[in-house]
Amino acid sequence: MTRLLLLLALVWGSLTFNTAQAQSGADAVLGVWKNGEGTGMVQIYKKADKYFGKIVWLKIPNDANGKPRTDINNPEEKLRNRPLRGLENLRDFTYAGDNLWENGQIYDPKTGNDYSCKMTLTDANTLEVRGFIGISLLGRTDVWKRQQKKG
Repeated sequence: MTRLLLLLALVWGSLTFNTAQAQSGADAVLGVWKNGEGTGMVQIYKKADKYFGKIVWLKIPNDANGKPRTDINNPEEKLRNRPLRGLENLRDFTYAGDNLWENGQIYDPKTGNDYSCKMTLTDANTLEVRGFIGISLLGRTDVWKRQQKKG
């Protein structure tokens, strides 16, 4: 019985270690994340050696006329008709180590503004997204939660 318990403890420890390893490193940020307000979800993905994100879900997907919401606050008039769902709002992040992605841009469809941005993974399911102007001290942090795949 003691051997069985020891074996189970070793297997559990090995699985926990492997899961932690899989969640660390540059690709740990990949997945679908819900913003702090709960109004949208962004899928973070990789292109070459940089990380990007696009809006994949909206709590309120349609406007008052029942049509898909568009980027109405964009300063460029020709872009105001593009759908919010599928919009790439995170761009060009690089992994800096220690669960930090930096040198990226975040687009806020509420204001139509682009901001410098960095992202910090505080645990496997929590991402701090900080948008700022100039230096990181002049900004705002939103806490996003990883969405688990339904299966």
